[in-house]
Amino acid sequence: MTERRTVEAEPAARPIIVDYQPDWPVRAAALLEQVGRALRPSASRAEHIGSTAVPGMAAKDVLDLQVSVRDLSQVSAGLDRALGPLGFTRSPYEHDHVPAGLVDDPSRWAKRLWVRRGDPRGDVNLHVRAEGSPNERLALLFRDWFRAHPGAVPAYAAFKRSLAAVTTDVGTYADVKDPVVDLVHVVAEDWAARTGWSVGSAPAGQAPVGPRPGPG
Repeated sequence: MTERRTVEAEPAARPIIVDYQPDWPVRAAALLEQVGRALRPSASRAEHIGSTAVPGMAAKDVLDLQVSVRDLSQVSAGLDRALGPLGFTRSPYEHDHVPAGLVDDPSRWAKRLWVRRGDPRGDVNLHVRAEGSPNERLALLFRDWFRAHPGAVPAYAAFKRSLAAVTTDVGTYADVKDPVVDLVHVVAEDWAARTGWSVGSAPAGQAPVGPRPGPG
């Protein structure tokens, strides 16, 4: 049985999709700077990910940020202390969905998640993933594929609006959306292979927060 998304500290309420907000990247950049200062030297990079990082994409008004760390198992307690003053609490959700059809060790899709809800500065999901992990890569590839294919944005946004209109629970919304993300993943990996895309190849929306990792 897969772990339910409702453990991401979302209330069991209808997801609300709003039009793209021009202030999303501005808010994300400011928060990335705060997070970057708070998490040195544990993290090497922090980035704005998810639908709010794609120009023109309708989304829930919840910013998604990704922090990359070298050793996920060693940082949780330290990040609790660093992120608490910024209004974050840790969620018990510690694994990402493994895309359908991909045979992989689920432990490679481990993560840590901190959330901020009901804060006047805005709601945020802060995903902490290991450098070089497949889920770190997928989050960035998903964002960059949509940025490179703006014609696909309205269709995906329409799907999310339709789903949100008939789903009364955020966890169910995420579960139903996963197979569509899996399909985007297949197409995006083909695009990455053809274009030479890599995790470090598209710096837009990125905030380095420490020394960049060396080769190997």
